[in-house]
Amino acid sequence: MANVLDLRRRIRSVKNTRQITKAMKMVSAAKLRRAQERAINARPYAKMISSVLESLTRRVDIFDEATGNLRHPLFSTRPEKRVLLLVISGDKGFAGAFNANILKTAFQFINGNPTKEIDVEAVGRKGRDLMRKRYPAAVYTEHPLDGGGTTQLRERKAPVEVTGDHPGMLLKLETSRVQELAESIIARYVSEEIDAVYVVYNEFKSVIAQRLVVEKLLPILKIGIPQITGATEPTEEEMQRTAEAALSAGIELEAADTAAAEEEAKKFGTEQVDYIYEQPAEELFNGLLPQYIASMLYHSMTESIAAEHAARMTAMDSATNSASDMIDSLTLHMNRVRQAAITTEIIEIVSGAAAL
Repeated sequence: MANVLDLRRRIRSVKNTRQITKAMKMVSAAKLRRAQERAINARPYAKMISSVLESLTRRVDIFDEATGNLRHPLFSTRPEKRVLLLVISGDKGFAGAFNANILKTAFQFINGNPTKEIDVEAVGRKGRDLMRKRYPAAVYTEHPLDGGGTTQLRERKAPVEVTGDHPGMLLKLETSRVQELAESIIARYVSEEIDAVYVVYNEFKSVIAQRLVVEKLLPILKIGIPQITGATEPTEEEMQRTAEAALSAGIELEAADTAAAEEEAKKFGTEQVDYIYEQPAEELFNGLLPQYIASMLYHSMTESIAAEHAARMTAMDSATNSASDMIDSLTLHMNRVRQAAITTEIIEIVSGAAAL
């Protein structure tokens, strides 16, 4: 049985841990507010660029007369033999089951498509580390060209391979890096290296309204309409725990109402008038489509960042509460041990006095 001194040391240690978890909770709450504002502020831009593209489709002669579909390469559909899966996870731990749930959803997607060749790219260190352990990296070899120089050709050795990773991208999210990633994905799709692109991320609508989604990024079927192929809703217990953590940190459960701003953004460039474009309408359309893909990627990353901070805030709140319960239990046990020691000493004194 532990003595009083050991119990006091353990209580002191748990109190120090509780101070750390409480501080981490408040830091995550502050970061959550900023991440939530950034995610909300990015939504009108995505709606606006969708409106402009929809307006251009009515004024640009890029429809195939035979099929009625847009002739742009990003709208062309083909059998999905080679698929790119973009997994957006976190860069840090202490976020409960946040990263585990994202990776679980990614593995379910991979296992659910055994006949397809899947390339995996991870955004976030947690996803990168586990994907590297489970799947081999893609191998590229240099081959000489007839006119001089060399080119890199890929030699696929496994059905699922890791073709790239982007660690630290979410720690300081920059539009330039997102644009580079979007251009890389578009180039691979246009060259028919891949036939479809899917993104796994945590969608953040408010502190208590989050869900894991698998969204189809390419090919584009309809502008402005997300292609959600799978979604996992949180349980009532998880929502309740998140709500309690948010209220204790002073965060509003419902996000700011942006319906008016999004509705106004939808109307941008959609009036039934003949617009005068400085550049040809088709050139504008081809230039805006990569921006549209980049905005979808930026949207998914900002949502994932906010969801990660919410998960970390909830996990640290649970850890703080568990530490408080442990301190109460250890204090009660210490008092009982001390009382038993005092009682034993009194009995020894009385017994010694009676023996005299």
